[in-house]
Amino acid sequence: MIILDENRLEKKMGAVVLASSYTALAVVRSLGRQGIPVWILDDKRSPTRFSRYVLRRFDLPVEEENQAKLLLSIAEDNNLLGWSLFPDGDKGASMIARHYEKLSACYQLTTPPWETLQWAVDKKMTYQLAAEVGAAYPKAFYPESIDDIQSIDGQFPMIVKPVHHQGHDAFSNGRAWQVENHNELTLLYNEMSQVADPSVILAQEMILSGPGTQFSYAALCKDGKVLADLFAERKRLTPARFGVSAYVESLEFLDIKNSAGKWLERIRYTGMVEIEYMLDKRDGVYKLLDVNTRPWGWIAMCVYAGVDFPYLMWKLSQNKLVEEAHGRGGVGWSRTVYDLAAMFELVWSGDRSISLINFIQSLLHAKHEMYVTDDLKPAFFEFSQLISRAFRKLSKILGFNQA
Repeated sequence: MIILDENRLEKKMGAVVLASSYTALAVVRSLGRQGIPVWILDDKRSPTRFSRYVLRRFDLPVEEENQAKLLLSIAEDNNLLGWSLFPDGDKGASMIARHYEKLSACYQLTTPPWETLQWAVDKKMTYQLAAEVGAAYPKAFYPESIDDIQSIDGQFPMIVKPVHHQGHDAFSNGRAWQVENHNELTLLYNEMSQVADPSVILAQEMILSGPGTQFSYAALCKDGKVLADLFAERKRLTPARFGVSAYVESLEFLDIKNSAGKWLERIRYTGMVEIEYMLDKRDGVYKLLDVNTRPWGWIAMCVYAGVDFPYLMWKLSQNKLVEEAHGRGGVGWSRTVYDLAAMFELVWSGDRSISLINFIQSLLHAKHEMYVTDDLKPAFFEFSQLISRAFRKLSKILGFNQA
């Protein structure tokens, strides 16, 4: 981070947000409600571009090098020296990290440089660090050949997933695949090796999912010290097994803070972070899965639970005082469209872990990602997209597709 001089502190420092997903909307709303000017770079598919809190929009280039060039040009042409820069996903955070020196000359960065970020981006390094600090994680294997696959000594079922999401192939952009035995693992490894570098393939013992197994620790840190934090249970995902959060509830406390704190302290982490855990009910141990060093999908819920992470991150990046904060439990959050899909999947599969009445009650109790009274245009955009997708699917089913 660069240090602001006194003249720049007199200006109203704003923020530039990379907005390629709905996650950016929570950041924009958080900052906008605090009176902070917000500009975005978006790919025209994100509902964020319709937020009332966005003052200016620029098209987000596809190539990483062009994204960095545009950010530098925007700062220089519009005198944005000292504004804070927020990514909304892994690729945006990685782009900023790889161009850290140039971008930090213009912006106050909210994500760490590559030498720190890589510990979260690369799961092999994530688990290496977890082992060093004594944090439990599911047993992982890093096969480099078919011979390595055959020599894997682990319990099935396993999952196969990318070590990182930095590539542009189908495997690197996927989440996870389940395999039941060595034969399935070999077949999947051969298939994935055709489209991706074998070095990015990770096989991992699978923790059985279900109610009461998916948890997160969210925090704001400075040099490894936690300034603000919140615990949460990710109650519904879509898809149910390896999906994104659809319904989340904050918790008062979970016995994962010590594990997460040691991991963050070891690399003297500065910034926002979400660390995902699964409770392995076979041994009763919370095991670290992933570390997200940028705004996460349910970050909007944290504001309602008393920890406004984007605003606190803006203050930290601007070298302002950040008072310690701890989120309260009992706050629900729903990514409504995804949550409806999650419930449909549960009903379709015969899962009775939640009744329809309880589902409706959770929706009535929850805060909703899109549907907030002070900023409704993004919700209308999402609803129109939903209707459009439904119409296209119906047309395909009925055979009305144009040739």
